[in-house]
Amino acid sequence: MQQTEIWLTLIRFLIAFLLLFFASYSDLKTRSVSDKIWFLMGVVGLLMLVIQYFSIGFENAIYLFVIPIMFVIAYLLFRVGVIFGGADAKALMALSILVPFWPKIGNLFPLWASILPFPWVIFSNSIFLFLFIPFILVVINAFKKNLEFPYCLVGYKMSIEKARKSFVWPLERVDDKGERSFVWHPVSDEQIQEEFDRLEKLGRDMIWVTPKIPFMIPLLIGFILSFIVGDILYFVITSLASIW
Repeated sequence: MQQTEIWLTLIRFLIAFLLLFFASYSDLKTRSVSDKIWFLMGVVGLLMLVIQYFSIGFENAIYLFVIPIMFVIAYLLFRVGVIFGGADAKALMALSILVPFWPKIGNLFPLWASILPFPWVIFSNSIFLFLFIPFILVVINAFKKNLEFPYCLVGYKMSIEKARKSFVWPLERVDDKGERSFVWHPVSDEQIQEEFDRLEKLGRDMIWVTPKIPFMIPLLIGFILSFIVGDILYFVITSLASIW
């Protein structure tokens, strides 16, 4: 039974890794992911559940209730803008079907398990990775000697000509009086292009921009970390609690 469980875990890991890797590549190149990937992941996930039921059964069948719960959570996160697009929400839904249970690879992995549902841990680990982005950008901007706060924490300088062809949006806006202000991002691609036009007319060449980071990449990394490391946030909280 233990060997079967390990094999089911490894098969789930391989399938999810391959599909998330392909989705990350597509998201990086085009900032879009085909729905076929999530449909395939969901179908394979259901098939894996059937195989598990008839081979070893469900040790923690309560985690099956995680699937509809994650569907609702993913939809709500998408609606309030916590996650960045429909593909991201569909990815979380599909993952909840494929990997609803905590993986078990002997007594080796994951290192830090928690009581939280595994699909949620994948998401929280992915979001946790975003905390490192400001540090990375500061290092890059320091190397380029462009340490202007708060811009250097969330972006970098780029020519407007190059920015028009890249997956970025402007971090600055200049009003009619010529005063510059920090701005997060316009709500549509049309507004982004309008901001580029406005800045160009005002004689700007190099501007601060922030990249449209494809969430599939941190989701892929978060997924791998979840299988190997486990719940990073749980480890951080319990470690700090033990110190205090």
